[in-house]
Amino acid sequence: MATLTTTSPSEFTLNRQHRSDLRSPIRWVISHALRHWWLIVIMFIGAIGNAALSAYVPVLTGDAFNAMLKIPPETRVLLPLALIMGGSQVIRGILQLGRNFGAELIAQRIERDVRDELYVSLLGKSMTFHSLQPVGDTMARATNDVREVNYMFSPGVNLVVGSLIFLLMPFIFSVHYHWSLLLAPTIFTIAYFIALRQYLKTMNPITEDVRESFGLMNTHLSEALDGVETVKGAAQEDAEVKRFSLNALTLRNNMVRQGDLEARFVPLLLFYIALAVGLFHAILLFRAGILNTGDVVAYFGILLMLDFPTWTSIWAYSQISSGVSSAKRILDLIRRETDLDQNAAGYSAAMRGEIQFDHVTFAYPTGEPVLNDISFKVQPGQTVAVVGQTGTGKTSLMKLINRTYDVTKGQLCVDGMDVRDWNLAALRSQISIIEQDVFLFSRSIADNIAFGKPGSSREEIEQAACSAQADEFIREFEKGYDTVIGERGVTLSGGQRQRLAIARAFLTDPRVLILDDSTSAIDSATEDLIQRAIAAAAKGRTTFIITHRLSQIRWADLIIVLRQGRIVAIGNHEELMQSSEAYSRIFKE
Repeated sequence: MATLTTTSPSEFTLNRQHRSDLRSPIRWVISHALRHWWLIVIMFIGAIGNAALSAYVPVLTGDAFNAMLKIPPETRVLLPLALIMGGSQVIRGILQLGRNFGAELIAQRIERDVRDELYVSLLGKSMTFHSLQPVGDTMARATNDVREVNYMFSPGVNLVVGSLIFLLMPFIFSVHYHWSLLLAPTIFTIAYFIALRQYLKTMNPITEDVRESFGLMNTHLSEALDGVETVKGAAQEDAEVKRFSLNALTLRNNMVRQGDLEARFVPLLLFYIALAVGLFHAILLFRAGILNTGDVVAYFGILLMLDFPTWTSIWAYSQISSGVSSAKRILDLIRRETDLDQNAAGYSAAMRGEIQFDHVTFAYPTGEPVLNDISFKVQPGQTVAVVGQTGTGKTSLMKLINRTYDVTKGQLCVDGMDVRDWNLAALRSQISIIEQDVFLFSRSIADNIAFGKPGSSREEIEQAACSAQADEFIREFEKGYDTVIGERGVTLSGGQRQRLAIARAFLTDPRVLILDDSTSAIDSATEDLIQRAIAAAAKGRTTFIITHRLSQIRWADLIIVLRQGRIVAIGNHEELMQSSEAYSRIFKE
């Protein structure tokens, strides 16, 4: 079923068969549910049949009472009534199974679709978003909040639909005995919805607090585990435990508030009042000769059906409220805008590697400019060394080339074309960055090397590893290239991780290669081999090297010296040694 499509800006928009309505959490959830309309039909048919056949039992019971109160008792009707009652309840069980099946299948499919949509959205967000969004909170939304959307449908919506139809049955069946018997269920229903409205109004902010406090607890837990080496190194285990306990206590207090509100649920009192009023009214009609004994018994049994909507609403509506709060948190991530876009119709030719910065200024969203009025031009195939003290903006400068971030002012061109006019995938697929902090996945060594070029042959992978001087240590592992490394490559040394990252870059054969201090963790014995590998890789492609190693700086075609976000010197080694005090100071230091 078609749903209204709204879009959220993202770096990459993957084609999906279905789109969702992002205008509000309720619309968003409904748009996901309507894709499975046939399951909704099954759920409603099952709910209606279940309630109707449930109401049929007290009707048959009343008929049985009347038959036994006759003189002589009409016992012959008991067997047919019992068979009808038993058969109707078998059918009711099948219909109830259909209702539960439909609701559960909708819930599971919605959870799957929501996870897929959220994951695609997160991959499409810019680095600005990921830099500001806590990982722990994102994980809480991607796991616990998504599961709450599941529970919103099963048992939440499932029981609410069933209970509302149960609520209708006294209105349908009571008229059969006397129209005035509608009085008790009518008063109950009006009071029930008034109380329910107030209940939900009070419950919604509490459930939002529960979800938020869970996200905060998860964020701090993620930070503590991610920085566990720092925590232990500073002997701050007790402080982190206290911090986590405080967050857990906040979550516990919010959940207690929710439980306290549920415990004071007014419709429970209204239900018993409705039973008393309804039974008293039926007895008055019985004494007036309007109802017989079986009618009173049947009517009281029908009133007892109000028990189901009363009891289920204590927590079913709480589950829906939690689901809506979770949907709101998930949708907040999906709708979070990013300044970057895929530009699918943009320029996508083979890259030559000409890079030009024209009066470029860059600032992160929450700070002052880290780069000011940067201008230089690099010819295809040149090797450029970017040097300067820590914090001068060297890494930020390189991340502008592949549009990890966009320039704030000025223009950055690749092959004479503004990077914003490039197709983002085409741009990034021809630029390879080897960062100082190498990220490796919890996969095999071969898969990590081939990450940027899926489907690579084993021969290609091994050749790339040889070029990066990684083949020898890889073969020392028992399973060689099939060895599965730990998260972020923690089972490898710093030098091994960086050599795998270099092998990954070699395999993709980029036109622009950026090495961000990528040899910082390599010992001197290996450095010479790596240097030769990098020199070979740099041939025929534009290469940027951020480094403090003088051996790498010397052979660069162009050297850029940064200081406090500005270029203070530019040229080759010989020129700068004579003309730049800032550059010569680097060597003297």
